[in-house]
Amino acid sequence: MPSHRPWSERELTTLAELAETFVRGDSLRRARLAADALDRAADPAQVAQLRLVLRLIESPLANLVLAGKPKGFAQMSPEDRERYVLGWGRSRLASRRSAFHALRKLMTFLAYADPGVPGPNPRLAAIGYRRDEPPVATELTPIQPVRPPFETGSRDEPMILEADAVIVGSGAGGGVVAAELAKAGRSVIVLEAGPFVDEASMPTDELDAFDRLYLNHGLLSTWDGAVTMLGGSGVGGGTLVNWMTSISAPESVRAEWRSEHGVPDVVGTAWDEDLRTTETELGVAETTPTPPKDDVILRGAAGLGWEAGPVRRNGSGCDDCGSCPFGCRRGAKQSGIRVHLAEAARNGARIIPRVRVTRVIIEKGRAVGVVGNALWTDPQTGEPVPSEDGTEPRTRRLVVWARTVVVAAGALRTPAVLAGSGLEHPAIGRHLRLHPVPVVAGFFSEPIDMWHGPMQAARSLQFSEPAHGRNSYAIESAPGHPGLLALALPWEGLEAHAEVMARARRIAPLIAVTRDGGEGESRLTKAGRVRIDYRLDAKGIATLRHGLGSMARLSREAGASEIVAVGGAPRWHGRGGFAHGSEEASFDRFVADLAAFDFRPNRGSVFSAHQMGTARMGEDARDHACDPGGRVRSIFGGRRASDDVIGGLYVADGSLFPTGIGVNPMITIMVLARRVARTILAET
Repeated sequence: MPSHRPWSERELTTLAELAETFVRGDSLRRARLAADALDRAADPAQVAQLRLVLRLIESPLANLVLAGKPKGFAQMSPEDRERYVLGWGRSRLASRRSAFHALRKLMTFLAYADPGVPGPNPRLAAIGYRRDEPPVATELTPIQPVRPPFETGSRDEPMILEADAVIVGSGAGGGVVAAELAKAGRSVIVLEAGPFVDEASMPTDELDAFDRLYLNHGLLSTWDGAVTMLGGSGVGGGTLVNWMTSISAPESVRAEWRSEHGVPDVVGTAWDEDLRTTETELGVAETTPTPPKDDVILRGAAGLGWEAGPVRRNGSGCDDCGSCPFGCRRGAKQSGIRVHLAEAARNGARIIPRVRVTRVIIEKGRAVGVVGNALWTDPQTGEPVPSEDGTEPRTRRLVVWARTVVVAAGALRTPAVLAGSGLEHPAIGRHLRLHPVPVVAGFFSEPIDMWHGPMQAARSLQFSEPAHGRNSYAIESAPGHPGLLALALPWEGLEAHAEVMARARRIAPLIAVTRDGGEGESRLTKAGRVRIDYRLDAKGIATLRHGLGSMARLSREAGASEIVAVGGAPRWHGRGGFAHGSEEASFDRFVADLAAFDFRPNRGSVFSAHQMGTARMGEDARDHACDPGGRVRSIFGGRRASDDVIGGLYVADGSLFPTGIGVNPMITIMVLARRVARTILAET
């Protein structure tokens, strides 16, 4: 646990008052859940800033200046509180908008994600949500996680392990490399910062899933809160919780990698063969059946004459549950723990969860191992052992010596490990791509139940190639469960939000996975956390706006009676009827509004589940942290950037992408990781 000072009763009371303003009921419980989540997930500087906000809103003098009300928040009427927070959300000051959206996202999410204690949460029954509880797989994976030898030697000395190769991270890339190296007879250790969760222990509710299986316990965002993000954290990484959509990087993107970044063999036979091998291993096949939320895409596209078709995914034997974001209890999802990590384990790889690697050991220009902090766990229960003062979990240093080091910790954590190792290449942590996603929600007369059935069963690639003034994007469904849905939908007041959530069963949200248009960076804070910054450029904003218009047309053609483009200032079509003209004229005005939708930070809502590019590969040593084989370049010891590489050090995850790709990245990460594994086997 971080060493924040305890939350005061006054601070918790203010948090509870805010919780009650956003959603009625169980406000003190949500305040305590929120405080605990912030302590565990947020940077201390961000927590300190939020606590300052809590003090400010209870200051009569501050509120007189900021809101014209000489009262503390607690002394305001419920109506005044609502107007007060809405004023923060629409403020010209970015810091006030950021605070508003951080709090409203957290409090609305907790209101609908919490199953209730002792339960059940009455809001879930009120909106018609029924939680899936699929059967547990009868055949468990062969993975038996390894517990470091905490009890041996002095606590002040590091534990020592040795292997031919150590892999930092167990997601899509790390799993493939582990499988290939172990299959070739190499001794392999995989270190994962998150926990190992087998099928029998997979979460069955949204709050537990986000807490155990997602980066930052589900509270992942850019530093200013403008982009809400999701990322997996656990043995299997993103493959454990993703929606399984399996689309390779488009050929036009790969051709750009070849021509503009000097990456060979990404177009043609070599790529196609690796792709076929990967899809065969994962059992990738077309999704059946098509649930209502995805039929919206197919119906709308058919009426408009647009391209659309079934999603291909790495899952089989499941069409009746929607718990993929919680991990797959029935073992149908062909995630890392079912495929590549399982293969690695069968061939002797040791998989060690709950180890946060801090640096690569480099001696004489060569990687020789890694150093990390292992979470001390009880040998019987597997639970963390508290420190002597009880404030934090106990850890012990772990050193793994290996002649091959592969960093595959994801595009947000890989640059932190490289930078923490003394590597100073200017591209490390830069060129972050996120695939920014706008959301349009259509309201239908028939039940949609977006949370049931295959997560994504259809997509439209009508706009998968760039056009004048915009980038490419793919249109997909967004199968949110109630907490994520409550977070994403606009908050225009307590009653308005409750009314929209009451219709949750009839909502079909669509997303446009855009190929960026802007970039960011990932770097370490003073507290050792990862800070993520990202800014859209004009082309990126134009792409988001174009995506909103396309999704609105798709929803309308499929029969939506109302449509909303979500954001701090949402745009609606069909709400309240068409008193001032025909439906067609109203829709034309709506689409014109979307073409000017405000996507400045914390005005338009932007989401992302894909992170790429922070150690990108390419031929030009000056602006690519890795060469085309995944070998790490560096300015090390004062030398200038050159084609020299750190011997034995490789990257094998989405950090390698020279650019965004505009589609779900899992398959492309795996294909690139297979190439890196071949390079390693040829060189060691």
